[in-house]
Amino acid sequence: MPRECNDAFVRRRTFPSMRPDGSPTRILFLCLGNICRSPAAEGIFIHRARERGVLDRFEVDSAGLGGWHAGERPDPRTVAEAARRGIHLPSVARQLADRDLDHHHVIVYMDAQNRAGLERRGAPRDRLRAMSSFRPDAGPDDVADPYEHGPEAFVAMFDHLERAVDGMLDELAGGEASRSPGARGVRR
Repeated sequence: MPRECNDAFVRRRTFPSMRPDGSPTRILFLCLGNICRSPAAEGIFIHRARERGVLDRFEVDSAGLGGWHAGERPDPRTVAEAARRGIHLPSVARQLADRDLDHHHVIVYMDAQNRAGLERRGAPRDRLRAMSSFRPDAGPDDVADPYEHGPEAFVAMFDHLERAVDGMLDELAGGEASRSPGARGVRR
């Protein structure tokens, strides 16, 4: 079960892995510039969901609150740490669009600043969830932004995100999800 965050707003909500109509759950990972945390979370989620054979239950994307990195690949340090872990990062940075707020069933933000930006944009509160709220352990409430730091910050970010993604998949896909490779997934 995911841990409780200090902020009552981000406490546990259940999001099914399939919609009542059988369509995939649409997940958007969001950070500030969409070159470090959110593309790493997206890549880890795709990798882990594929390993469990449940990727076809989800449509996964990432975005940033700001658009200054739009069109760029993830930060080279993010790419290097992902490669070290055998994780592919498919995303190209883009800015959050108004349509994202209605299109995605779950918008997973990395820190309180991201949440505040989403609230200013009018994001539906019942669709917002802190990435750290999925962690089963008592780690920090925010996923620290490694951008201004060295390689060790990127290692710590990936460690944090991997624990949170595992908890997220446990919650969304439930115990029936195996860890065997298999299903194809959907990416916007």
